[in-house]
Amino acid sequence: MQEKLYFPGNIYKKKFLGGINMDKSKKIDEEITSVWSFPNRGEWSTHSGDYRGNFAPQVARNVILKYSKKDDLILDPMCGGGTSLIEAKLLKRHSLGFDINPKAVRITKEKLNFNDKCRFHPKVRVGDVRYLDDIENKSIDLIITHPPYLDIIKYSKGEIKGDLSNISNLNVFIKRFSQGIKELFRVLKGNSYCAILIGDTRKGGHYVPLSYYVMEKFLKNGFVMKEDIIKIQHNCNSSSYWKKKVKQYNFHLIMHEHLFVFRKPKTNENLDRIKYSHFNEI
Repeated sequence: MQEKLYFPGNIYKKKFLGGINMDKSKKIDEEITSVWSFPNRGEWSTHSGDYRGNFAPQVARNVILKYSKKDDLILDPMCGGGTSLIEAKLLKRHSLGFDINPKAVRITKEKLNFNDKCRFHPKVRVGDVRYLDDIENKSIDLIITHPPYLDIIKYSKGEIKGDLSNISNLNVFIKRFSQGIKELFRVLKGNSYCAILIGDTRKGGHYVPLSYYVMEKFLKNGFVMKEDIIKIQHNCNSSSYWKKKVKQYNFHLIMHEHLFVFRKPKTNENLDRIKYSHFNEI
């Protein structure tokens, strides 16, 4: 039976929240199309938009409820402000969170500091997506993460070795992130899912389809595509500035991201049937 999408209210008062909402639940509709739009970013529980670049909790909640079940183990190897881990805890899933930036880890731990007696309290520590040595093969039920988009938002000043948010060169970024993709494939159980929210950028006056380079690497490393969901962007901090530049430089503002949902095939699965069966209809 499909779980209902109930959103807990802001019942845990934290210093980074502007107040407390005593409305204990909010029902929303399950996303059923390939275009998602959340003009009003969810701020229930300890969610907030103060960590720049973090994704809307509606994304994490829909993915978790769609592709996992209670008591499953969820991994976010680039947890940032902790959005997916908060949702995992609220939805009664076990979870692991890593981030290469100690500041992000501290913020995430603070935001997870509610209902301490909960047996689903996430385990969070500093770690690199390329080296998930502490995680056993085929032990994760769902992966959900939101990596940097090259150096659009820098989360450190170059002092953290391996920080993807400090890489401006596309080839270098893809090469390093590919190491992480191999690790994600290794730790994920067969017939389970990996969801990644990734966007594109512009450099030198041209469009850089970062998301598609990332998608290609996932496919080349054994994953198969389940969904390509377009997530509309709202309230971008830089939009007002760039709106003034649209006519001057003759371009379109990028106002969407891709939520790719990949599946790790089962052992001995017939991948030719999955990848090429649609060609038989041509």
